[in-house]
Amino acid sequence: MPATGAAPLPRIELLTALPRLGEDDVLAVPVGTGGTLPPWLERPAFGTLPPVPARLLAGALRDTGNTGRPGAVTNLPVPGRHPRSVVAVGVGDGTLPHLRSCVATAVRRAQTLAEFGATRLVLPVDGAAAPAGADEVRAAVEAALLAGYRFRDTSQPHPPRLVTVTVVATDGADPAVVAAARAGEVTGRAVAWARDLVNTPSSTKDPAWLAQQAVERLSGLPHVTVTVLGPEELRAGGFGGVLAVGGGSASPPRVVVAAYAPPGAGPARPVLVGKGITFDTGGISIKPTAGMREMKTDMAGGAAVLAALDAAARLELPVAVTAVVPAAENAVSGSSYRPGDVVRHVGGRTTEVQNTDAEGRMVLADGLAWGRLELGATVLVDVATLTGAMKVALGTRTAGLHATTDGLADALSTAALHAGERVWRMPLAEEYADLLGSDVADANNAPGNPGGTTAALFLRPFAGDLPWAHLDVAGPARAASDDAEVVKGGSGFGARTLLRWLEAGAPLDPPPTVSD
Repeated sequence: MPATGAAPLPRIELLTALPRLGEDDVLAVPVGTGGTLPPWLERPAFGTLPPVPARLLAGALRDTGNTGRPGAVTNLPVPGRHPRSVVAVGVGDGTLPHLRSCVATAVRRAQTLAEFGATRLVLPVDGAAAPAGADEVRAAVEAALLAGYRFRDTSQPHPPRLVTVTVVATDGADPAVVAAARAGEVTGRAVAWARDLVNTPSSTKDPAWLAQQAVERLSGLPHVTVTVLGPEELRAGGFGGVLAVGGGSASPPRVVVAAYAPPGAGPARPVLVGKGITFDTGGISIKPTAGMREMKTDMAGGAAVLAALDAAARLELPVAVTAVVPAAENAVSGSSYRPGDVVRHVGGRTTEVQNTDAEGRMVLADGLAWGRLELGATVLVDVATLTGAMKVALGTRTAGLHATTDGLADALSTAALHAGERVWRMPLAEEYADLLGSDVADANNAPGNPGGTTAALFLRPFAGDLPWAHLDVAGPARAASDDAEVVKGGSGFGARTLLRWLEAGAPLDPPPTVSD
């Protein structure tokens, strides 16, 4: 059978003690700063003898120069093959970023060994000074699932993959740690789904396909309803931006509205809006070929908000949340929208089109206005691969964050820190607002540099007076190479940040500082 799509993810198992190890197992040994080995390697622990002599492993670390730097790896075959192999991986100071890097390195090595018969990775996560807590276990589980993610569409099947990852933590029976492991697994699988959506080629992925994926994944979850607006509903609702951008394609646009409304939810009604451009040629303002090659990922914002809602529902969070994904293909044809056109959005605001390649803001405008006017939003957050300017400003691993309130910006930044996703707040600098001027409409869609800020200023009026944040993920939404739990291709960036924010109750303020 050919390989189409993502390789299967391993099963996650949480134990309080090292299991009996066999010839199908790979054992990961965390190595701290200075080559520090975990105590259980130097004395009987977990009810069993150490699987490899500490002196032997310490010598191998010296021989390979492994001093515990995060991600450094030393492979050591074990006589008797119980376990099959030991992988000693640097965990540095044991911080969450260092732990994610350690787990990711161990997973990738174990996945290579899986091609030759290994089926399980045993992953102790206790630190040298203290047992792993809920935060460490959750980070380890997320990294274990995401670091081994692979997507391909080839004539050959996926090579054999790990069947199980066993996370070992002394406090693994603690209810808080058990809950954290489950949250990590739900999160990892949701982000993997977002990656699936992003990585699917646009020869398959059109707006109708994207909508169908959301229906199939989400509509069976408790308290979730999924509505798909087609061209007729979009015309009736005034979605002029979506219809204009999607008008040049043979694949008509859609807007996906997925709502999670659990009983007893509080008064907060966050609406998450994700850009869903399934392919972007630039339209009549056509991109060069090099700029088009990765445009299957231009719906990464839509994938992120759908994944966040998916995880929120599976975790049964007590917060009602709606995800809105305006999905369109920006193509070139006789029916494409043109520079000079004036487009009327949901709510009546108009835009003069100066560049058809500034299409993401056109569809987000409709989504934000719809959330404010029709969905009862109390706060709006949008996620989009919106501007190349943000990549220039922040590189490819950090997202830009614009927000109308300091509290919302701080709350999302705190959520991103816990999620392990980098964001940096950017200014909504009022002095650039005049660049949005138009002689024939309320605004133009291509006000120029600073491009990230002017794009955010374009979107701001569609949120009205509601607290609003805009996450520009143009850089980190796709990765050129593996780095910790991020793998080459679509990253699913933003889903974990949004989920952590929802887990906190979708606050408009950061958590209070605890004083001594």
